[in-house]
Order: sequence, then C-alpha cells, then structure tokens
Amino acid sequence: MPKPVVAIVGRPNVGKSTFFNYIVGQRISIVEDTPGVTRDRVYADANWRGVDFTLIDTGGIEPESEDIILSQMRTQANIAIELADVIVFLTDIKQGVTAADEEIAIMLKKSRKPIILVCNKADNFGEPPAELYEFYNLGLGTPYPISATNAIGIGDILDAIYNEFPEDLENKEDSEIIKVAVIGKPNVGKSSLINKILGEERVIVSNIAGTTRDAVDSQFENEFGKYVFIDTAGIRRKSKVNENIEKYSVMRSKFAIERADVCIMMIDANEGVTEQDSKVIGEAHEAGKGIIIAVNKWDEIEKDNGTLEKYKKDVYEKLSFASYAPIIFISAKTGQRVNKLFEMINNVASQNSLRVSTAVLNEVINEAIAVVQPPTDKGRRLKIYYGTQATTKPPTFVIFVNNKELFHFSYQRYLVNCLRNNFGLEGTPVRIIVREKGEEI
Repeated sequence: MPKPVVAIVGRPNVGKSTFFNYIVGQRISIVEDTPGVTRDRVYADANWRGVDFTLIDTGGIEPESEDIILSQMRTQANIAIELADVIVFLTDIKQGVTAADEEIAIMLKKSRKPIILVCNKADNFGEPPAELYEFYNLGLGTPYPISATNAIGIGDILDAIYNEFPEDLENKEDSEIIKVAVIGKPNVGKSSLINKILGEERVIVSNIAGTTRDAVDSQFENEFGKYVFIDTAGIRRKSKVNENIEKYSVMRSKFAIERADVCIMMIDANEGVTEQDSKVIGEAHEAGKGIIIAVNKWDEIEKDNGTLEKYKKDVYEKLSFASYAPIIFISAKTGQRVNKLFEMINNVASQNSLRVSTAVLNEVINEAIAVVQPPTDKGRRLKIYYGTQATTKPPTFVIFVNNKELFHFSYQRYLVNCLRNNFGLEGTPVRIIVREKGEEI
C-alpha cells in the first residue's frame, strides 16, 4: 500500500524547513534565516496516529520572480503539489497576507487537493492573535496558528493532515491489477518498451537522455492479465543531476518503485551493468519489490553459442545481491521476447506475495538445521526454536533463537537459500527478522 504524500509549500523564509524537521524528528532540511536556503525538495517518512506518510519540504514559491533559482524552486514546488495527497500551505502571521500568498493560494485551489492553511510564527500561547483573521481572505478555510520553532499547535496540524488522508488507499486499486515500474538509467529504452507493449506512441521516445521527466501510468490488459505500466524518468548518477528538475525526476522514480508490485530493471546490452545500474536496482531491492532484469538492445549484440550464458553470469556477478531476479534478453525496438515478459511479471508478483504456513516453514527450517548445524561461538551454539512468516511483499520471516548475536549473516543466507530451494521465491527479496524467545514479532 503506497504511503500518503504530504507537501509543505509557501513563500521563502516562512519556516517550512523548521516545521518539516520537527515532524520527521531529525534535522534533515537546512534551517537558516536566508530566504531560499531549501532549494531542493527534501522528503522523509513520518508517522501520525499509526499511519505512515511521506513528507516533502520544498523551496519557497515566488510566483512573479524571474530569478533562475527561484524559478526552479517554483517548478519543484509544482511537482511536489502534483505528487501530494494533502498540501500544507505555510504562511507567516507576522508579515500578514502578502501578494505572493494570494498568488500561491490561487495556484493551490487549481490543484483541487486538500489544503491546510497554516500561519507560522504565532509564538505565544493563549487566544488566537488578531492577525489570524486576515488569512480567511485567502479562501482556504480556517487558518491554523502555530509556532514551528516552539512546537506550538503542531499536533492540531497533524490531526488535520490525518483527517484528509484517503479513507482506504489500499482498496482504491483493483487487486487483480499488477503495477509494473520500468526503471533504469536514462536512454536504456524504458519508454520504447512501454510503447511496444501498448502498441502506440503513448510515451515520448527520444535519444536525448532524460526525455521522460515524469512518471507516466499506462493501463493495459491482455490474455495474461491486467497491468499498470509506470514509465519513470531515468535515475542518473548524483554527479550528473545538475538541474533541480532532474533531482525531482529521481524522486518520482523512487515513488514509482514504491507504488509498484514488480520492477523491470532495464540494462543496455551494449554498455553492460554499470555502477549506476547497481544503485537503481538497489532501490527496488531495498523497497522489497519483485524484480526482473531486462537486458535491452540484445538485437545489437554479436552472438555465438555461449554469449547469452556468459552475459547472464556477468550480470549476476555485478548484481550479486539481486541474484534471485530472473533475466530476460529483449529488444524493445523489434519486440523480441517482449511478450514473454508477462508470464515473468505474473510469476514474480505471485512469488513476492507468497505466504507459507508456519508448519511447512518449520519443516524446512528443521531440515536445514539437520543438514548444516547452526554456528557456535566460544562454546555457545545457536539454537533456532521456530519460525513464522510475518508479512508478504516481500516475504518476511521471523526466526526465534536463543541468542541473536550467534545468528551470523552467513547462516541467515544459508537459511534463505533453503527457503528459495523449497518455495521458489524467484524474483523477490526475502527478509529475515531475528528475535530472541519472548520478544514480540
């Protein structure tokens, strides 16, 4: 289930970063009195009343400014607004309603998103300050007075945000639909693959790296099932991410991965696996998504009898942490093997949501222990009492032991391999949580 997204917007120097840092509980955004310090959109996970959500801090909006940096900050804020489920519009009660506030209010109304109007720098307890009533003129409902610096009124804002979250994000989407994010560096053929699948020029295709700046959703149905394909802006190396808009393309891609059930990681056959490919697929791995590795432009490679196996071996050597992911060699341009992707997508999605009964799981664990005894350390031997599956997407197993420190990584990896041998689990990460007897799951 994707987390709701909350964007904080407003003029420069109204306290957005202070507000952001307080909610996420750590100093992530730089806080200074200089307008425009937060030039890049920053995001972090937060929780209120048991609900996880993503909070986005933005650079201040200057609607009429022609300054290049301020213009880019305005672009970033627009992207944040587009991504958001709820928007917090932060103003400065000491300065009153400015022309810029009025312009921002008009822009936010056009978004048709829930908007929470917040008047920051109301630093005194007690009755609402008289200056508050001026902000009703913005036409955004009741303004909330707060002090981000002194943490006054923050709980009321979080309650208001909570009340605007979609009632049931999980049930808004058809459970039969598999969401597939096509990820990879720029210019590896992501848009070409989606266009080949859809049979139409739905996504702009160009040889210019970074043509696709947005994450684009396309619904598709065939004899294999129902799908939503998410084309993402290519994730570049940070050193190459010079434009602010490119930085937001990276974040869009990360959000697309979070929304997806399965990620198709595209690699350029001519370039082979690069360090950046490893980082991109690492995002999907860390997010616990099903993964398929698609080596594109395979039609451009000269081949002999051993070319495919040699290439596959090289991919797994460089992406050893994702050796569970199946590899397919395709050509998005000619359509070579593209149809075979659907069976792989269905299988990987199924494996990622696989649930194993506790009885069967413990049979496998006991067999594994009988074959390879748990390790010892200074005369103490690891004892594994039992295991149970906690969650799916990805399959996550809790193993109860006598001493967590004795459960070395190498033995955890051995157990994961035993689970894969017995249950398949192709294309999905597997997570192990170690608990000592008596600890809660």
